[in-house]
Amino acid sequence: MASTTAPKKKAGTKAASSGFGKVHFVSLGCPKNRVDSEVMLGVAEASGYRQVNDAEDAEVIVVNTCGFIDAAKQESIETILELAKLKTSGNCKRLVVTGCLSQRYPNELAEGMPEVDHFLGSSDMLRMKDVFGGTAPRMFVGRPQDWVVSADDPRTLSTRGASAYLKLAEGCNRSCSFCVIPQLRGKQRSRTAIDIVSEAKRLVDLGVRELNLVSQDTVAYGRDLKDGGTLANTVRELADIDGVHWVRVFYLYPEKLDDAFVDLLANHPKVVPYVDMPIQHAADNMLRRMKRGHGGQRLRDLVTRLRTHVPELTFRTAFIVGHPGETETEFRELVDFVKWARFDRVGVFEYSDESSAASSELAGKVDPKLAHERALELTEVQRTISREINDALIGKTLEILVEGPSEESELVMVGRHRGQAPDIDGQVFLSGPALPGEIRRAEVVEAQDYDLHAEVLDEEPLLPVAAVRHKRAPTNPSRRPLRTLA
Repeated sequence: MASTTAPKKKAGTKAASSGFGKVHFVSLGCPKNRVDSEVMLGVAEASGYRQVNDAEDAEVIVVNTCGFIDAAKQESIETILELAKLKTSGNCKRLVVTGCLSQRYPNELAEGMPEVDHFLGSSDMLRMKDVFGGTAPRMFVGRPQDWVVSADDPRTLSTRGASAYLKLAEGCNRSCSFCVIPQLRGKQRSRTAIDIVSEAKRLVDLGVRELNLVSQDTVAYGRDLKDGGTLANTVRELADIDGVHWVRVFYLYPEKLDDAFVDLLANHPKVVPYVDMPIQHAADNMLRRMKRGHGGQRLRDLVTRLRTHVPELTFRTAFIVGHPGETETEFRELVDFVKWARFDRVGVFEYSDESSAASSELAGKVDPKLAHERALELTEVQRTISREINDALIGKTLEILVEGPSEESELVMVGRHRGQAPDIDGQVFLSGPALPGEIRRAEVVEAQDYDLHAEVLDEEPLLPVAAVRHKRAPTNPSRRPLRTLA
C-alpha cells in the first residue's frame, strides 16, 4: 500500500494560543498524500502546535487516509481504529481523519466511527486551521476541485536526507476503467511554473537537494494552463535552480513523450534518467477493457524509444493482474512483455473491484486466488531481472544521496543512487563515513534482489551535508511499496 508519514504517534489539542499543543500525524497512501500531510503539519505549527513522534504523547492525532483500493482502505480503517484507542488509554483529546477515504465515504465513516472528532476531505488541508482553532464542525468534506497546493501554503517536510516531493498538479482527466482517482481528486489542475519554481527555491533554501516531481498524470502537466507551460520547460527550470542536484519525475502516462522531455532525461546533468510510468498491462484486449487508449505495440515502441535515446535509463512501471476478463493467454503476453522489456523496477498489484469504477461492471471476474498466483509469478519474474541488474553494478562507483541511519541499525547509514526513488525502490547500505544529506561516491561491493551494499570512498563528499531545516513527521510505520495505479 502506500506510505508517507511517521510512526503512529499521537497529537494534542490544547488551545492554539497556548503554543504547547502536541500533534501526531500518520500519512497513508502515495507521495501526493505526503505533500498534503506536510501542508497540514505546517498549518498545525502555524497554529501553535508541536509535532511529536509518539502517538501516545499527542493531544491531537491526524490520520491522512488513502481510499483508492481495498488494501488501502483496510489499512486506513485499521489505523484509525487503533489510534482511536488512545482517546481512553493515551492523551488524545481529538482524532481527525482526512484525505481520500473520508472524501469517498464521508457519511459512512461519520456513522460508523463515532470516536472520530473531525472528518476532512482530499482538498481541505488548509481547513486544519479551524480544527486547531476549535471552530471546525465534525464534517468538513469539501469539493476536490476547490484546492491546489501553492507555494504560499505552510509546509513542514517529513522526508529523510535532503529530499522532498514537489507536487505539479492535482486531479486527473483520464477515464481508466479501474480507477476512481478523478472521483476523489477531481479534474486536472496544473500549478503554474512560476508557483512551482517559487516553492522549489524555498525547498532548496531549506537544504533540499533532490526534487521528486509528482502528480496524478504528470505527462499531462500544463495542458490546462493558458500560459502554454509544458512539462519539459518546467522540469528544465527546476533543474537549473542553483543548489538542486537531482530532479526525478514520477507518474508518466504511457503516451508519446515529446522530444524536449526525452532530451532532458538523456542529457541534462541534473534531470535523473528515471521514468516511473505505470503501464498496467501489455495485451491489447486487456488495455481496451482498462480504457487505456492504446494497445501493446505503442508500449513496445515507447520502451524501445526510451531505451534507445536514454541509454542510462532506469525504468519503473506497475501492472495489474486479475482485472476482469484477463485470460491465461493475456497474462502470458504480459509475462513475455516484462521479460522482453527488462524493467528495472516493477510493482505488481492484484485487481481491486471498486464499486464506482467502470471495471466493476465488467463480466469475466478472475478468481482472487488465481489473481494472487499470477501476481506471485510476475513478481518472481521481475525479482530475477532485478537481481541481474543489481549484480551488474558490483564494482561500479555510484553517487549516493545519504538518507540517514538504517531501520535495522543506527550504526549503519543508508542512501540511494539516482536509479533508486525514495520509499518505493531499494536502498544502498553504506560502509564508511557518511552524514545524512551528503552526496558521496561509493563502490558497490554486494548486491541483493533489491538493495545494494557499498563502501564509501575516502574522499570529500560531492555535495556536503545541507542543514535541512525540517522536522521528521508523517512516516508510515511500515515500509511497503507505494501503490501507483496511475
